[in-house]
Amino acid sequence: METRIGDTGSFEELAMPLFARLYAFACWLTQDRDAAEDLVQETLMKALKGFSSFQQGSNFRAWIHRILRNTFLTSQAGLKASVSLDAEDDTTLEPSTSITPESLFLARLDSESVERALIELPVHFREVVLLCDLEELSYQEISLAVGVPVGTVMSRLSRARKALRALLTAKQEGARR
Repeated sequence: METRIGDTGSFEELAMPLFARLYAFACWLTQDRDAAEDLVQETLMKALKGFSSFQQGSNFRAWIHRILRNTFLTSQAGLKASVSLDAEDDTTLEPSTSITPESLFLARLDSESVERALIELPVHFREVVLLCDLEELSYQEISLAVGVPVGTVMSRLSRARKALRALLTAKQEGARR
């Protein structure tokens, strides 16, 4: 679902329906509820302050997720909001909601194992998995939120899922011994 500025008039009408999702995403990124609350509050303050620069017809959900992500990254020691580890440029749009072997595999595992494995992923992998699978953003929306080409999103998502699969498989094999 794309939220566009022409659909509603005020910042509050656009932002408030996204509050719970922003908080959930912030919790995953920070791994701390208090830090997540601070991150969402700072994100909303920055978004409100910059709302006049929000362009009519733009995707508000991707815009505010990008602000949250950049705020998180700039708050981390040694990280910058412009983190870009891939230089691929592919503008092919693929649906992100298809059932994949990975999604079936993850559905069978207990959520605690998945959460622990997600935490072990590097931030640039974790964020694309969360934005795609938890927030259900399209590849294009993730591209806008993260500030990388769609091809990079697809590549990171593929590598993140492969890493998750490896982590979960290793943990399951370790538990069997």
